[in-house]
Amino acid sequence: VPLSNGVDATDAVQQILLLPALNTDLAPRIMPPVRAARSRFERPVFIVSSPRSGSSLLFETLAQSPDLFSVGGESHALIEGIAALHPAQSGWWSNCLGVADASPTVADDLAARFLGAARDRDGRLPSPAGRLRFLEKTPKNSLRVPFLRAAFPDALFIYLYRDERATISSMLEAWRSGRFATYPELPGWSGPPWSLALVPGWREWVGRPLAEIVVHQWQTVTETLLTDLEQLAPETWCVASYDRLIAEPQLEIKRLCEFIGVRWDGDLTVPLPASRHTLTPPDPAKWLTNAALIEPWLPAAAAAAERARGLFAHPPLRRSPPALRQAQVQTAPAPATSSELARPAGARASPDDASAFRSVHTSNLPGLLARLRASVLVSTYQSGRIITLRADGDRLNTHLRYFNNPMGMAFDGQRLSIGTSNEIWDYRNMPDVAERLHPEKHDACFVPRNMHVTGDIRVHELAFDGSGELWVVNTRFSVLCTLDRDHSFVPRWRPPFVTALAAEDRCHLNGLCMVQGQPRFVTALGRTDGVEAWRADKTRGGIIMDVPSGEIVAQGLSMPHSPRWHDGRLWVLESAKGTVATIDPATGRCDTVAELPGFTRGLVFCGTLALVGLSQVRESVFDGIPLGQRLLPEQRCCGVWVIDTTSGATVGFIKFEGAVQEIFDVQLLPGVAYPDILEPDADLIGASFVLPDEALADVPRG
Repeated sequence: VPLSNGVDATDAVQQILLLPALNTDLAPRIMPPVRAARSRFERPVFIVSSPRSGSSLLFETLAQSPDLFSVGGESHALIEGIAALHPAQSGWWSNCLGVADASPTVADDLAARFLGAARDRDGRLPSPAGRLRFLEKTPKNSLRVPFLRAAFPDALFIYLYRDERATISSMLEAWRSGRFATYPELPGWSGPPWSLALVPGWREWVGRPLAEIVVHQWQTVTETLLTDLEQLAPETWCVASYDRLIAEPQLEIKRLCEFIGVRWDGDLTVPLPASRHTLTPPDPAKWLTNAALIEPWLPAAAAAAERARGLFAHPPLRRSPPALRQAQVQTAPAPATSSELARPAGARASPDDASAFRSVHTSNLPGLLARLRASVLVSTYQSGRIITLRADGDRLNTHLRYFNNPMGMAFDGQRLSIGTSNEIWDYRNMPDVAERLHPEKHDACFVPRNMHVTGDIRVHELAFDGSGELWVVNTRFSVLCTLDRDHSFVPRWRPPFVTALAAEDRCHLNGLCMVQGQPRFVTALGRTDGVEAWRADKTRGGIIMDVPSGEIVAQGLSMPHSPRWHDGRLWVLESAKGTVATIDPATGRCDTVAELPGFTRGLVFCGTLALVGLSQVRESVFDGIPLGQRLLPEQRCCGVWVIDTTSGATVGFIKFEGAVQEIFDVQLLPGVAYPDILEPDADLIGASFVLPDEALADVPRG
């Protein structure tokens, strides 16, 4: 008998009632009264991931916390035993559930079912009164994040990342085993018994090879899950690493317990006991047994895999346990700096979603980078990101990495240095690590080797000299400095008119130009020697100085930044005018080459092309500068413009339209087409090692 939604009534009864009754492991348990059940739950924790990502192992391990209750396994029947939540109700469309599905009646019913089945690690029931911390892991929940968030508004989510090749291979094995069939009598399906999550569009795969079905299943779950997670507040979800869970379980579990705010009193050893759903023991090379079957279909899932790897680099956000949070006292904030150009506090701007970091670009930009076989790094202190611009076929990939107020960058072909709020980070390219990201795409991976604590020196530009030593523009102390092992910084040069080494930003020294491997020119916003005295004439007081002689070679400039020596000429950005210009050091003459629609800051050359960073002008900061008079607010842009240095014409651009509004530096990585930069606490760093060549001979191969 067909129902109004097109589903056969016999099939619906079989799936909703008979199968749970025949499988005692799935059958719902005795439930307490529905009324007020949801109020018993305090920040329930949901583990979500693609199927076969190792979530059972994570769940069974995390459930050993003395503070957590769970149903002891997966909740298929508890959830789908509610008729409104069973896929038959939607005509077998999928396991997806949204906000509209979380009616008060349904949400209360589900909470009562969870509460009735909840036990702690010792099998004890929750107390009759009071609230409980609840842990739940059902793979289909990866398609139900909006529903779960609506039903439990204070819910937390742990996204478990595992390499897509290993996950897809394990999914293929699960289908073959027959042990993971979720809808063995799925109406309209003629293939092997449907296993794992029921995803939208499954009917299109009837008759397709099993490997193709599994790849599309992984892709659909992953894209749906990541899109839904990115709509949540960043403090409500985190990322866990399957590889780290296997290699360092104690560290990973303690980190997750800190995030969700529960205690951990266990002592885990390696290897962890196999989970109840394990088919074969963990092995990073295990997926190769199915490589020939799944590799032809992997390109279809490449975008989802890249997106998942991007999130993988973000570790769980740090949260204090509940008792500590309650004990914290609001303290008065430190006095704010009076510097207009001081960077904002280093909190994460917002989730890395499409709306927050959206951009548009000219269609020729990906091809231009591909022809140059190069990529571009952009530092944006205002949104706390290093953005990598890299060609991905005919698309431009904008890859985001979080740093605390990133400013100047320097690259010498192998080393990458990044200046942040209180540190200078020293990165090295490790090609072997790039192989672990995506061997057919990534050609470089920059991994942190050292971190030097400078304190808040208002770091601006960085540059390597001919001997490989890093020079730093120390704006707060008005000096050029270098670094050693014993000091915050070593002053090397100061403008002759600055009479003291004081943390007073006396002239706003900001830019450094190397010529033949030596510091040659610097830019400053004034020939001044008082506390931020440069402000008095910021629109016309800018200068360029010759470092060896200490003489001023050009003056009367409008907030100059980014001095560079290219093609036998000295170039500078008159930021407050939004221009690119050349300077004659002998006469001080300034000739404008290009006028651009933003506050110009950040400059790098490649042949006859110049890449220029543009920032939007904040009225409260740059009031009265020429750029503010030339362009209306809606005409001012933030992005990277590519200009032809012979004509000043714009060749292409990328314009940021969301959270990114100010750029400081732009760096070109020649010969590096598709790099990644690991954040300082990325999980992958824990399993990446650099050894001397003589030590490598003792490392086992294979």
